[in-house]
Amino acid sequence: MRIGIAGALGRMGRAVAKVLEGKHGVAVTAVFDRPGTEGQHVGHLRLGAPADAAACDVVIDFTSPAASAALAEAAAARGAPALVLGATGWSDGEIARLDAASQRIPIVRSGNYSLGVNILAGLVEQVAHRLDAADWDIEIFEAHHRRKVDAPSGTALLLGEAAAKGRGAGLADLRIGGRDGLTGARPEGAIGFSVMRGGGLVGEHTVAFVGEDEILTLSHSARDRALFARGAVAAALWVAGRPPGRYDMGDVLGFRG
Repeated sequence: MRIGIAGALGRMGRAVAKVLEGKHGVAVTAVFDRPGTEGQHVGHLRLGAPADAAACDVVIDFTSPAASAALAEAAAARGAPALVLGATGWSDGEIARLDAASQRIPIVRSGNYSLGVNILAGLVEQVAHRLDAADWDIEIFEAHHRRKVDAPSGTALLLGEAAAKGRGAGLADLRIGGRDGLTGARPEGAIGFSVMRGGGLVGEHTVAFVGEDEILTLSHSARDRALFARGAVAAALWVAGRPPGRYDMGDVLGFRG
């Protein structure tokens, strides 16, 4: 299988390259990053340009929503390659561009490629479904390194979507952000978010179901970016040859049945 890496100079791009190094049945046939980086090296790999993606079966991309949307449109125009996208902080317009591209190519997009996080999301949905919103408040806490530019994290939003789904609603209808000043009483059924940024934290996520007399806490800690890279590679191996459409890690892991 011919795999490309977009954003190859980034932390996740380098992690993906390391996971793919020496992997049986896989060849890295394109690596690229920002314009002007052509000719630079990532290990033994020499950077090219986004047009090199045409030679790939799948491209793994942990860049930015804008760059990923442009890559998806270019791939859709020629009908290949499939894409595995790990950027977070998508706007509605960028999601719409991705939806349009997925009519022509298969795309896996996830806020987190960890097996543990995706199992956590399933548990969150089930717990939210079983605990009455009138009696149990939901709070999601996330912590990442100081260099992360979006908040809440894609993983926190993934968990929020799972909680909202468990309550039979969309996250946009239940989400409340940071609190400051006289905010008033908490709305019934709301899903709250809080964020910490500092140091080199890879990723900490906690979902708390808070009742009057007890608290149920579900959490996940990431210790090494390699776990996300391994998940993205698994997604790439899975999506190659799939029909056009939008997929996520629930599909990759078989949680959709």
